Amino acid sequence: MIKRGGRVVLRVVDNVKKKTIKPIIEKVIKKLTCVFTDEYNIYSSLKEWEYEHKTVNHGNGEYARDENNDGFHEVHVNTMEGTWSLLRSWLRPHRGLSQEKLPLYVNFFEFVHNISRRGKSLLRDLLKITLQKNEALI
Repeated sequence: MIKRGGRVVLRVVDNVKKKTIKPIIEKVIKKLTCVFTDEYNIYSSLKEWEYEHKTVNHGNGEYARDENNDGFHEVHVNTMEGTWSLLRSWLRPHRGLSQEKLPLYVNFFEFVHNISRRGKSLLRDLLKITLQKNEALI
């Protein structure tokens, strides 16, 4: 899940059933929020769960839609699709990654994406967080 122009939330789940994703969605997304998805049927209950829901139908070749004829295609899932693409590219060099360790890699990617830092700036933030957690343990 990603808020356009905002934070991403990534979770490794055991399955893609509604009973698995519902608690994650409800924890991360406020009720009545408009959620954009593709046509995958797992999302069909979003309205029932009190979310506004708009879809694009990739199966019919629809990838973005301009609903109010202002020239801006506001209904799309391109932001999340791009994030998945970045994650796959980032994981590719780590061939043979175990399912056990996958959540750690995904969580680290989420962290790095959300703080929007790279290089030495990223290292400084990682050290700061590590030191704060160690101080809390003392």
